[in-house]
Amino acid sequence: MSNILIRPLISEKTNNMSQKLNRVGFVVDRKANKLQIKKAVEEMYGVTVTAVNTAIIPGKQKTRYTRRQILRGIKPAYKKAYVTLAKGDTIDFYSGI
Repeated sequence: MSNILIRPLISEKTNNMSQKLNRVGFVVDRKANKLQIKKAVEEMYGVTVTAVNTAIIPGKQKTRYTRRQILRGIKPAYKKAYVTLAKGDTIDFYSGI
């Protein structure tokens, strides 16, 4: 299950969503489906999940100019999952700091 959830999303947008809508975000494996994501979150954090929304973010092209040449590359695509928790359940990502 730990290979499905890669890392939590920590940003202003996800902080606002967690306060207002009781929703948290994760970067997940691209091959994982919603049922696998729900099961992984429930097992890892001990909460009840009511809904899972996913989005695949496409890779972006990046260019870097150096003295010798122009370097071009592509950032990899990844999948995000927004998990809605049941009323009263919370996940605290900042407890270990």
